[in-house]
Amino acid sequence: MIRLLALVYGLVSYLIFLGSFLYAIGFVGGLLVPKSIDAPVVESSWPRAVVQDAVLLLLFAVPHSVMARPGFKAWWMRYVPRPIERSTYVLKSSLLLALLYWLWIPIPAVVWDVNISAIRTAVWGLFWFGWLLALVSTFLINHFDLFGLRQVYLFWTNRPDDPISFRTPFLYRWVRHPLVLGFLIAFWAAPTMTAGHLLFAFATTAYCLVALQLEERDLRRFFGDQYARYQKQVPMLVPVPQRKGAQE
Repeated sequence: MIRLLALVYGLVSYLIFLGSFLYAIGFVGGLLVPKSIDAPVVESSWPRAVVQDAVLLLLFAVPHSVMARPGFKAWWMRYVPRPIERSTYVLKSSLLLALLYWLWIPIPAVVWDVNISAIRTAVWGLFWFGWLLALVSTFLINHFDLFGLRQVYLFWTNRPDDPISFRTPFLYRWVRHPLVLGFLIAFWAAPTMTAGHLLFAFATTAYCLVALQLEERDLRRFFGDQYARYQKQVPMLVPVPQRKGAQE
């Protein structure tokens, strides 16, 4: 029964994540969602909007980064069983995103607006490319491990949860973090950029750059020289011609 409950918990957490991910596309792009990043404003001053939106972004960013650190995980798993630790992290992140969607206050001042049809279409193309890049990147490493399904499935079937080996498939031979690159492209590819959207893009970019430094420190500690060599051979976010000897 405990194993079945863990499996159900992992599945529910994943479905909530999937909903938050799909909503994020609509939220950032202003597509088919009840409230988007540029939804109509109902009597709100821009100072209040900036403060509230910044707090919402921090409420997501700080726990998201802190809970991913090995030291926190070691403490956290005293209270949360290992098989559902990742699912709990995913669930927490998804719920904090839902809170951001709900309480976000748009700041409608237009920073830029692309009026040339061909360029506007190209920017929309970049928007969709960014989301596709992010999604594909998760499957290249291990989508189901990243979002907790692998762990609860192994627990349900009473199989050992062996660590996944270090590898650099396809996109990971060009940049070390194509998942993050995809998100950044999607966040900045806006044919009409409002002040609120710009705040969101700046804040998420700053968070990603800081979080990646912490993640890479942890990866160097875990994989040692193997990851250190990978850092020297492959750029972090900006694709450049690959240097010889990247890890397979």
